[in-house]
Amino acid sequence: MKLLLDQGLPRSAAARLRNVGIDTIHVSEIGLSAAEDGEVIQRATEEERVVVTLDADFHRLLALYEATFPSVIRIRIERLRAQALTDLLVKVINECEEELQQGAAVTVEPSRIRIRRLPLLPDV
Repeated sequence: MKLLLDQGLPRSAAARLRNVGIDTIHVSEIGLSAAEDGEVIQRATEEERVVVTLDADFHRLLALYEATFPSVIRIRIERLRAQALTDLLVKVINECEEELQQGAAVTVEPSRIRIRRLPLLPDV
């Protein structure tokens, strides 16, 4: 599993995830800190990475273009520090790995994980 962490998520979480064996980069490490969401999606698609974000716009873009990749994990838990995000993503990957590999929009809330296969319906 390869991840691309979006702006707004702790940069240090990328290093922590790499330390537990998950190939992870943060947008700030590759010059995409100020990039449009579409550019982040394009980079993730090219590198076969799952986008991890706080931003609902990624799911909307997937729906708009009826995309089948990349998978996107949207975190709906505020103020996660690097270690908490790392622990959460390890859990999500363990629970959703097959769906993420096949193309999915995953929403992570405090009490549940919701998985929708791609492509999404455009009315999302």
